[in-house]
Amino acid sequence: MQIIRTVPVKQILTETSRAQIKEKFDERYQRLDRECRQLSFEQKKLERKPGVSRQEVERRFSKEIGRRKDQLKWLEYQRKQLDILPDGSELETDEVQALIEVEEGDQWEEVIQDRQIVLRDGKVIRAR
Repeated sequence: MQIIRTVPVKQILTETSRAQIKEKFDERYQRLDRECRQLSFEQKKLERKPGVSRQEVERRFSKEIGRRKDQLKWLEYQRKQLDILPDGSELETDEVQALIEVEEGDQWEEVIQDRQIVLRDGKVIRAR
């Protein structure tokens, strides 16, 4: 029988990986910032339409804009933490699903033990 298991993917922090992670943070930050500006534009456009409740439009849009601004703050915090971490630190960057074969007589503790994949500069160095 096979079971599906979530396996964390960890990355060992090096100068190269630090630069790649910062680049991903920057891309995500820019995307969220664009979304905030676009939502503000759409909000102003809808508020000018006749027959539309300004309060309702503002409530809905401010909720979405606020959610994105919270994500922007979280990204800023993560970026600062990335600058603080020393090289060689392990960061959990992703999760993947893995098929695990389970046979009669297998030790359950071995089947469910923590598994993880460790990367260094995009190459798998350990699959434990």
